[in-house]
Amino acid sequence: MFVLINLIGIVVFLAIAVIFSKDRKAINKRTVGILFAMNIFIGWFLTSFSIGREMIVAAASAFTAVINVSFEGIAFALPNWVNVPQMNFITAALLPLLMIVPLFDILTYIGLLPFVIKWIGKALSILTRAPKFESFYAIEMMFLGNTDAVAVSSLQLQKMKPERCITIAMMSMSCVSAALVGAYIQMMPAEFVLTAIPLNVINALLVVHILQPVEIPPEEDTIVSLDSGEEKLPFFAFLSKSILGAGRLVFIVTCIVIAFVSLAKLIDKALALISPIVSLESILGLIMFPFAWLMGLDYNEAFQLAQFMGTKLITNEFVVMLQAQPVISTFSTHMQCVLTVFVTSFANLGTVGILLGCFNGIVDENKNQLLSKNVKYMILSGIIVSLLSAGIAGLFTW
Repeated sequence: MFVLINLIGIVVFLAIAVIFSKDRKAINKRTVGILFAMNIFIGWFLTSFSIGREMIVAAASAFTAVINVSFEGIAFALPNWVNVPQMNFITAALLPLLMIVPLFDILTYIGLLPFVIKWIGKALSILTRAPKFESFYAIEMMFLGNTDAVAVSSLQLQKMKPERCITIAMMSMSCVSAALVGAYIQMMPAEFVLTAIPLNVINALLVVHILQPVEIPPEEDTIVSLDSGEEKLPFFAFLSKSILGAGRLVFIVTCIVIAFVSLAKLIDKALALISPIVSLESILGLIMFPFAWLMGLDYNEAFQLAQFMGTKLITNEFVVMLQAQPVISTFSTHMQCVLTVFVTSFANLGTVGILLGCFNGIVDENKNQLLSKNVKYMILSGIIVSLLSAGIAGLFTW
């Protein structure tokens, strides 16, 4: 019964995308069909096939090993933060980024990461018949995150037609940065975090092909540049800049989490003056309940999931992961899967502002105005991608 509801949910999520499509007649059904079949295969392979599960376990172990190495550096500077029965959020999840972010930046500096991104993106374009740059960008943002991917692709964005810039902005709502995966797996089940990443990549392409179908002539289907055109710094200057950037990221995430959690509690206090049974979580739970129920959950778990889903959309994934971390082990395996996959993305209201700010410094005024008019599609794209990814992963996890 629950499997059937989960399957119906996936169909409903796709139908919502079709209903809100800007041009349903222009949807390339072949590309959408290939992308959907690919995601079903990925969901099955990573969750139900023995080799796929072993690959996920190996990847999770590799991330864990890197994080354990980072704790040695943290313990050298702050031993009383590490050598404790229970490390706090900043130590366990964020301080390892001071090593992980520079590690990914070094891979970019030596050319390995751009090489991998380029050829995986090319293979994805060939397999799915999706435009070359959109396929490349989907892989690029999986490794670099949305803001870095936008910056690296600045020359391409300046030359592209405005409609394609909207496509890129919509796709950017659904990614995560590979450097942050180390933080995520400290709070949520690692196997589901890692499963969410490829599902989000393919679903981002799929959903924008439905919501924003854009016909691209062959002469425009090219990749203008794979870098931002900036002169490469000497290695140690580059490494210092990367470490300082990682420090800023740790500080920013810490500030955001403190501010959002505090504001949410303040709203709860205000709502309690109206009625003691009214809270932000209950309101969000009611709004998101139909979508959570379509994940194939019983009513109690569906309402819990709905609360987490709503909180994530108005705050961010870190806030929800912190809330879920103490209790996630008590949930069913299916609930753990759909919750983890849904929250493993940057799809929230704050990301809209970040992306608009990034594009504002890169593209012209006309493109920026068009992007501002399509904020609702950016939000809709992020939500549908998260729902589809969670639904597909959950279909094979019970």
